[in-house]
This record gives sequence, structure tokens and C-alpha cells, in this order.
Amino acid sequence: MDNDASLTQSPPSTTWWMPQPPPAATAPAPPPPARPRGRGMLLGVAGIALASALVGGATGATLVHGGSTTASGPITISGSMAQSASLPTGSVEQAATTIGASVVTVEVTGAATSQGFGGSSATTSDTGSGVVLRSDGYILTNNHVVSAAAGGGSVSVTLSNGKTYGASIVGTDATSDLAVLKVSGVGGLTPATFANSDQVRVGQAVLAVGAPLGLSNTVTEGIVSTLHRPVRTGEAGASAQSVIDALQTDAAVNPGNSGGALVDLSGRVVGVPSAIATVGSSSSGQSGSIGVGFAIPSNDAVKVANQLIATGHATHPQIGISATDAAGGTTGAPGVGALVRQVSSGGPAAAAGLQAGDVITNVGDRVVTDADSLIVAVRSNNPGSTVAVTYTRGGASATAQVRLQSSS
Repeated sequence: MDNDASLTQSPPSTTWWMPQPPPAATAPAPPPPARPRGRGMLLGVAGIALASALVGGATGATLVHGGSTTASGPITISGSMAQSASLPTGSVEQAATTIGASVVTVEVTGAATSQGFGGSSATTSDTGSGVVLRSDGYILTNNHVVSAAAGGGSVSVTLSNGKTYGASIVGTDATSDLAVLKVSGVGGLTPATFANSDQVRVGQAVLAVGAPLGLSNTVTEGIVSTLHRPVRTGEAGASAQSVIDALQTDAAVNPGNSGGALVDLSGRVVGVPSAIATVGSSSSGQSGSIGVGFAIPSNDAVKVANQLIATGHATHPQIGISATDAAGGTTGAPGVGALVRQVSSGGPAAAAGLQAGDVITNVGDRVVTDADSLIVAVRSNNPGSTVAVTYTRGGASATAQVRLQSSS
């Protein structure tokens, strides 16, 4: 963890990594990072080709869709689909209908520079998703979705009705992996409703809505698998403190879902899909859902989005220490807290009396098991707030009241 901590860990057999867009040729995919903890950004994809197979068979086949026919007569269809107004309350269908118009597809084009002789540039493109924040064109997405255009490029947004508009980047925050766009030349968009993510419960049904592999308006269903899973974003340009306090879900989340919506059965956004866990690597350099996806909680997303709209940047609380995972017992395994390595002079922790060698085990009511969980526990508060930090020193437990500072 860096100097200022602010706002889960994978099973031993799981590899976390950042999928890259598939290579143009058949070159082998790059190996996963040497320290693959918390990796797995859902980078956009350039496109996907769908091949239609012509299936041969006997002629004169009969199809029946809720009705009846004869081999020589016309096919008939009986019954009608329920209209949105009559969909069952709290159903998957109703939730998908409610959120549908508020989720968009984001296309990004930027320049990538190679390191060959003399240097050369090439165009790179990514696809992700976004959520309508306001009717006047503000869109929430992931920072890693639009990062290719940060140094000059183009961003476009395709609405659920298929119409495409140009967009500009209002602000980005690599620490939380969030960004806000502004669509040009359109109004009257349908903003999403954001739920209180503090009320999300393990086991509740959720839908992931976005453009996986560039396939717009895709809906998948699952549950919330766990809460408060610290996951490192692994994003280029992000600090060591780029850890999200994630909602984990088994709803299918794939590259291209990034920046979209994870919603409850009322169609309210509870999270913004941002990362996936992967096992090994695929031959294309991309890896799909294995049922372990991560979303930024809606409360965190709304807080950062409001700051980006207001000022173009976001701030986060800091405690003013450098910490690593504390080893447990004689095995050396982490899981007993965050070991304070260094305390910043004049910082919040120093003012509260914390020292190097202390092991922090709680921040308020949040249990701290390692350095990453310390970061998200601190960041769950606001700058200027005072939190109770429980720690052990020399075998004895104590609690300090720490007033958090603001860090850009």
C-alpha cells in the first residue's frame, strides 16, 4: 500500500490478470503478471464476428410456436408476450425492462505507440458499457474503458435504441476506476435509479446489463456472492491504492461489460461491473466469465461521479501510513491485519499515536485482514471524518481515534 491508505483476495488456484484485446495474428498470449493478485480488468474488445451455420436436414419440417399446423399448412403463432406494464413486479423481465434504456455501449478509439525503431503509432479501439446518470447526457463508465482516449482520441456512445452520438470525457479517476462522459447533441435520456449498496445482501438476485464482447443490450442473471471483496484494479497509471471495495457476483460478466450496470430486481443499479477473476489464459489473450465478477458499489460510484461532474476529479480519504499484510501465527500466512511499516510525519495516523510495527485489525466496524482491506475500510469513510482504528502493539490491543485527511 502507498503512503496514504484510503477508498479480496483470490483462492490459491485462481489467476488474476488484465485481459488484453486479442492479437491481430496468432502470436501466443502474454503470460499473466508475476504478482497476479486482484487483477482482471475488463478491457474493451475491438469486435466479435458471429458466424451463422447453415444446418442441413429433411425438407418439409414443421415448426410450432404455441399453436398448431400441418405439414402442408401455414405456421401459426398463438398467444402474446406480456407488455412491460403487466410484467410481474420484482421479476427478471421487469428489471431488464426498467434498466434497459439507461445502459449504453461505449466505443473508444485512441493511439497506441510502439517501441520499435523510431517509434510508430497505431490506432487502438475498445468497447465497454455505460450507465446514464442524468437526462442531459452525463454517462458513468469505468476509467479503463476510456483510458485509450485520454491522450487524444474519440469516444462515442450508442443508446439502447441504436442511435450513436459523440461524447467527451468530463473527468476520470484511476483510483476508483470510474469516469464520466458527456454525450453531445442529445437530451431526454433515461437516467438510471441507483440503490443504496449498503443494503445489498449476499444471495440476492441481480442482473448484469451491458455490451459483453461488443454485444449491446445483453442481460445475464445471478446473485450477489459476497460483499466488501477488496480487489486491485491492476490498471495502468493507477497507484498501489487502486483497490475497489467490490460486490462479487456470479452473474456472467465478460470483457465489454465494464462500466455497465449490476441491478437488483427493481432495476436499480447496485454496482458497476469492473473486473473479473480468470483461471489461466486463453489463446486469444481474453478470458471470459468463470462466475466470479466484481462491481464497484453504487454508493461509491455515485460519490465519485458527483465529484467528477462538479470538478473533473475525485478525492479520497487517507490515513497517512504505509502498510503490508501482517503474517499470522508461525505459518507466515496473512490474514491477521495490516502491518504498519511507516507513518507519515504530521499525518492523521501520526497525530493519533500510531507507530511503525502496529498491526491494524479494525477500522470502525470493518475488520482488517490485510493491507488491501485496510485501504477499502478507510475509503468507506469521508475525508474529515473521525474513525476508530483498533491495533495491536506488543501483544496488547488499543484503539485510536483518527481524523482522516483528503487526498486527490
